[in-house]
Amino acid sequence: MSRKILVTSALPYANGSIHLGHLVEYIQTDIWVRFQKMQGNTVHYVCADDTHGTPIMLRAEKEGITPEALIAKVHTEHFADFSEFLVEFDNYYSTNSPENKALASGIYKALKANGKIATKTIEQFYDPVKNMFLPDRFIKGECPKCHAKDQYGDSCEVCGATYNPTELINPFSAVSGAAPVRKETEHYFFKLSECSHFLRGWTRSGTLQQEAANKMNEWIGEAGENKLSDWDISRDAPYFGFEIPDAPDKYFYVWLDAPIGYMASFKNLCAKNGLDFDEYWKADSTTELYHFIGKDILYFHALFWPATLEYSGYRKPTQVFSHGFLTVNGEKMSKSRGTFITARSYLDHIKNPEYLRYYYAAKLNGSMEDIDLNLEDFVARVNSDLVGKYINIASRTAGFINKRFAGKLVSAKSHVVVETIKASAPEIAKAYEARDYSRALREIMRLADLANADVAEAAPWVVAKQEGDAAQAKLNADCSSALEMFRLLTLYLKPALPDLAGNIEQFLNIAPLTWASVNDSFADGHAINEYNHLITRIDPKHIEAMTEANKETLQQSVAPTAQPAPAVSENAGDYISIDDFTKVDLRIAKIVNAEHVEGAEKLLCLSLDIGEEKPRQVFAGIKSAYDPVTLVGRLTVMVANLAPRKMKFGMSEGMVLAASDERGGPFILSPDVGAEAGMRVK
Repeated sequence: MSRKILVTSALPYANGSIHLGHLVEYIQTDIWVRFQKMQGNTVHYVCADDTHGTPIMLRAEKEGITPEALIAKVHTEHFADFSEFLVEFDNYYSTNSPENKALASGIYKALKANGKIATKTIEQFYDPVKNMFLPDRFIKGECPKCHAKDQYGDSCEVCGATYNPTELINPFSAVSGAAPVRKETEHYFFKLSECSHFLRGWTRSGTLQQEAANKMNEWIGEAGENKLSDWDISRDAPYFGFEIPDAPDKYFYVWLDAPIGYMASFKNLCAKNGLDFDEYWKADSTTELYHFIGKDILYFHALFWPATLEYSGYRKPTQVFSHGFLTVNGEKMSKSRGTFITARSYLDHIKNPEYLRYYYAAKLNGSMEDIDLNLEDFVARVNSDLVGKYINIASRTAGFINKRFAGKLVSAKSHVVVETIKASAPEIAKAYEARDYSRALREIMRLADLANADVAEAAPWVVAKQEGDAAQAKLNADCSSALEMFRLLTLYLKPALPDLAGNIEQFLNIAPLTWASVNDSFADGHAINEYNHLITRIDPKHIEAMTEANKETLQQSVAPTAQPAPAVSENAGDYISIDDFTKVDLRIAKIVNAEHVEGAEKLLCLSLDIGEEKPRQVFAGIKSAYDPVTLVGRLTVMVANLAPRKMKFGMSEGMVLAASDERGGPFILSPDVGAEAGMRVK
């Protein structure tokens, strides 16, 4: 029986380009959607640009255009990138739409009628120059705990402390540089604290991966306790977003209307295609709803979103599939190394998007684990698997069919390896369904090895030199069997390699492959088309050119004359002398160990070798950006003569250097090749 399925991917923010890290999610989702459609299920895959919020407003102002013009420009860029990576949405929309405005207002009114909205007067920092209240990430200052400079308004990336923005020392606006003033304002809150019982049950109902459910339990608390706070869903003007009904100059916080964008995009699709919106979204819906998201936004999708739906009369997701981050060559993507690569840069240099689709699929297993794009392994695996194993089957046999037998095949029924490959269909389908693509591809490549071994044993290039009808009949049969195996492997790979599969369908002169096509086979006399080379090997030089181009992009981006940094205090612009600088003892440090700190949300405990008798212990607020395992063995830079500081987790004997601002971070500093532990930085 055909299933009715609605699928979404997280909405990319309309404030930047799509990069290879983003594509992990969209490629993963697209593969699953294509597999479901091959199964004969009715599937709608929708997405949209996330277009509201202060960063959009400020970037548009900086570019001298309206926010609407900015998001229209970015929408065109995003859609082009997704399309070229063969991510096939049924609808790609925008959260700045009439459908989203109507749905957001309706959900808000339903929550209010249900007693789930409250108003509170709060005190916030206000920028007197820009005449706007400042979100936490747009306030910076000195940490009230460790006195580190240039820290965000909600947490310190040096010592890991969390605090209110009003606790910062010498705060300043990251927008204008002005010293902010405290100002009271009335905000609207969703009573999330009243939803703990519902959420505790929902998150443990099988809707989340086990590791995700465990994480949410940390936020909710065990039965009998409630750790949830009410959720501030309003922002003050000026703000680019939707105005809250009956609340002049108050706007919905972007995270209130962003997930509603899933509903709005589908509603727009319904209007275009005559679909029934209520069938998929009302509380009693029997259809299936799946969200694919990154683990960094799990909190919003597994707590705020289902609670919002529960108390406004809509259905909840069937499941929320969360995935990990992308590292490149074992490390966080880096502009200095040229591994912060945009989708467009990849297409400019590597050209073929299906190489990346295949490699990601080979790494994804349906868990929240991070995956690594090792560029050397990427080249080796694509060249070995796709060219050396898979395409090799057709390239070694199709020519004989075209030249000797006018392109006509004979039936491959009862061929042992063909039947073995067919018998693997249920297991491969099971792996695709579970999003365990790595298991599916391992099995497909195992079958490709069997097919290649069969072709090698048949040795058609030897038989072709033999005379007589028996030899010719054997040649036709062996090559036909090889192409039947090739057809089946193409069927299995089609969710990951749709464009290549389409070209092969044309070459084999067959209808588009569905999962039911596994039971088909070539009939005697079936004519194929002339074989043309299907894909080429990746040249490692193209990888090198891509990384170098991205390094150049970084250099070019900082080459123009920089605007002076905003003054944050009377003395902030003063120069220091070389004597002042030399007072700071900066040393190359080798990370000999890194581990989580029990009870600390943002800290990692690092053991740093700077050439002394024993390593130093340093607590660093970089947990959000790094897996401890990936840090061991790396070199970084530390302040060696910072006075030791007693923390509740132990003594911190220095400070590692890291870069961050409202654009991202923290990114720890890494020295060039040749630097060794203990060297002085000067």
